[in-house]
Amino acid sequence: MQIPRLHPDTIEEVKLRADIVDVISEYVVLRKRGKDFVGLCPFHDEKSPSFTVSQTKQMYYCFGCQAAGNAIKFVMELGKRSFIDVVLDLARRYQVPVQTLEPEQRQELQRQLSLREQLYEVLATSAQFYQHALRQSQGQKAFQYLQSNRQLKEETIQQFGLGYAPAGWETLYRYLVQDKHYPAQILEKAGLIKPRKEGGGYYDVFRDRLMIPIRDVQGRVIAFGGRTLTDEQPKYLNSPETELFSKGKTLFALDQAKGGISQLDQAVVVEGYFDAIALHAAGINNAVASLGTALSLEQVRLILRYTESKQLVLNFDADKAGTNAAERAIGEIAELAYKGEVQLKILNLPNGKDADEYLHSHTPEDYGELLKNAPLWLDWQIQQIIQDRDLKQATDFQQVTQQMVKLLKQIGASEIRKHYVAHCAQILSLGDAGLVRLREENLETQLVGNASVKRQQKPITANVKNYLSSQSPAPPPERSLLEHAEALLLKIYLHCPEQRQAIIDELETRNLEFSLSHHRFLWQNILESTAKEIDLISNLQDRYLELVEDFGLVSNLFHLNEKSQKDILRPPQEIQATLACLERVMREKRSRHFQKLWEKTDPKAEPEQYKYYGEAFTSEKRRVQELDRQRQFSITDLI
Repeated sequence: MQIPRLHPDTIEEVKLRADIVDVISEYVVLRKRGKDFVGLCPFHDEKSPSFTVSQTKQMYYCFGCQAAGNAIKFVMELGKRSFIDVVLDLARRYQVPVQTLEPEQRQELQRQLSLREQLYEVLATSAQFYQHALRQSQGQKAFQYLQSNRQLKEETIQQFGLGYAPAGWETLYRYLVQDKHYPAQILEKAGLIKPRKEGGGYYDVFRDRLMIPIRDVQGRVIAFGGRTLTDEQPKYLNSPETELFSKGKTLFALDQAKGGISQLDQAVVVEGYFDAIALHAAGINNAVASLGTALSLEQVRLILRYTESKQLVLNFDADKAGTNAAERAIGEIAELAYKGEVQLKILNLPNGKDADEYLHSHTPEDYGELLKNAPLWLDWQIQQIIQDRDLKQATDFQQVTQQMVKLLKQIGASEIRKHYVAHCAQILSLGDAGLVRLREENLETQLVGNASVKRQQKPITANVKNYLSSQSPAPPPERSLLEHAEALLLKIYLHCPEQRQAIIDELETRNLEFSLSHHRFLWQNILESTAKEIDLISNLQDRYLELVEDFGLVSNLFHLNEKSQKDILRPPQEIQATLACLERVMREKRSRHFQKLWEKTDPKAEPEQYKYYGEAFTSEKRRVQELDRQRQFSITDLI
């Protein structure tokens, strides 16, 4: 049945009672700024807050996307909900009596509203029943477990409303139906009882279990988790999905933690109920539990409403099971982490402990220090890749490199990927600073190769692989020409001592570098060498003997055969020709860079920038054409 139209007085009363700051604070972290409040806009992606809320005007406005309205419109837009639905929800929250335009329809409306209200009520009554049973003789075993095994104080037990479900099959059913006169259908819809398969009647879902209320963000009981006190399986039993409770959209203790998350600008996610409870008992009040499931996007977005920096820490055990749990818990949020939209960190506690166990033998300050030093998720992933690997062994080196490339490919943000390429190169260089640029170039080459193959949607048959283990595929003509040019310049430097200073001067004047990794690595070794001119080749060969795999790529440069002797007959002309090739590569990159900036710039909004980028692009293109002409009549003849 369609919900009747609401009376204008009801709508107006909701607007008066529903404070906009109170409503929006459930979804956005708001900071006081002058007489207004500011935060990150939930309607578009932004890094600096442009979303303002005026408590005096009871209005919000975003200077970034121009979203604006009152509390009702905010909830409608954010949740994609109807006007009537939002008004009724706010009316329940702020205890506004609901009137309709047609009095005869009020009864039907109240019946529809009544279902959810009855569910909240029966769940709250059940929570009180379980709390009372915990302190009776039948609940002593559960109470002792909380105090001795979990080391929880009375104030924590009360704070989280912990209780006990008696062992009888119909104890809760009789109390709620026979004593309190709740309809059995309401209990079934709340997930508290189930119908018997034979003989009719119902039985309690939770029996002889320690009971943990699960609450929504507003602190209302919407479900329960029950821990067995025997060997019964499963150890933990959650309420079934109901109209109020969705496991993938709920986080345990978020109602208790949202203030701490906002204050500390960080959320800690643990796996178990008692891990979250123990952290709160220790004064770490920004912790929630994931209810044992992989984190969903809904759960993450729920948490991130309360942290401005979007910092999320997953705390699981440091053993193999904990590692698997962390990987499983990441679930759907990996893509957000790859994009840099979430500062996802991983905290593995030592000795295979969970947070509850750790705090039994350590102080909250110890935990806080571990939390402070928790690595970002990508750093943790890299640690998992290199764990128990010997990078001095070719097989391990190759496998680690391949896994690193696979990880780097997933990173969408270019600046973040650039950072981690450099980080992985540092690891692969094993402390040898001279190898870092080579390893970095090798990773970048493989990333480009993989991206190219993926775009073509062809099977990888001649993929660019680690230079330790395979030959590179045939290079394109442009790369082939560059390969010859750089090799020729290095040959001249090695075998024509009188030309060395001229080469160094030209490279510095033109601000040029070798583009190919093995040539760049050799050039770096040349510059670092302190040997006399006559001993340079011998000295370099000795250094390369320690790097057998690298030596094969440049060994031909140390010896002159009949052809290569002819190659260096005209050093000055050859130097100029090879430098033209190197400069062309640099100019072409700059040309593409300025072209992109030019195309992205609005000529009306930024006319000066638009003109500058256009002129820079044209200038670089003109220089590329000049270098092409130099190359055509010189380098082709020389190589």
